[in-house]
Amino acid sequence: MKIKSLLLIVFAGILMVSCISAKSTLKNVDENAPEPTLTKEGWFLITEYAKDKKYGYDKNYPINVFYKNVKDEEINQNRFLDALTGPKGETISYKKLESCCPFPTKRGESGAGFLDIYEVTYPGLKKPIKLYFNIYEKGYLFVPKGFGLKK
Repeated sequence: MKIKSLLLIVFAGILMVSCISAKSTLKNVDENAPEPTLTKEGWFLITEYAKDKKYGYDKNYPINVFYKNVKDEEINQNRFLDALTGPKGETISYKKLESCCPFPTKRGESGAGFLDIYEVTYPGLKKPIKLYFNIYEKGYLFVPKGFGLKK
């Protein structure tokens, strides 16, 4: 019985490593980006709008929110999304859908990281928006195209 369990663990490990590219496809990681500032309301202070329409919408251009420990792994996505509105100031709603898209990182326990996909909606939106988040790496934070900022 122990041998079967051990073999299963080894097989799962090999399978996981074989699915992860040795080279990251992420295009907007920047280790020199400053840690975001929090507002008194508890969300990130974001002051610039994305110029690239792929920012947040494409798995190769995720929103790099970075976290410091596993206990807080979703806190920075919430801090980011809580700062946003719809394009006309609409209140947004969001939920995490899934994790996907493995990539190599020095900050992951197994040498790999995963992106989180969040679904965002607001009144009047015809189709929910999917945004990609990376909690492992740093990058400058921008308001994605099609969103506004809380005041």
